[in-house]
Amino acid sequence: MWHRFKTFLDESRQEFKRVNWPTRKETTRMVGIVIGLSLGVAVVLGGADLLFGYGLEKLIGL
Repeated sequence: MWHRFKTFLDESRQEFKRVNWPTRKETTRMVGIVIGLSLGVAVVLGGADLLFGYGLEKLIGL
C-alpha cells in the first residue's frame, strides 16, 4: 500500500515538471478576461431580471 502511494507521489512530481506553466503576463491577461466576461454576464442577467420583473409587475398589476 505504501509503495503504491510513494510511486504515485513520485510520478506526480515528474508530471508536474513537464507541465507548461503560463507566464505571469498570460495569467494576468486570462484573469482579466474572466473578470470582464463575468461582469458582462452579470450585467446581462441583471438587465434581464429587471426587464422580466417590470413585465411581471405590469402583467399581474401589483
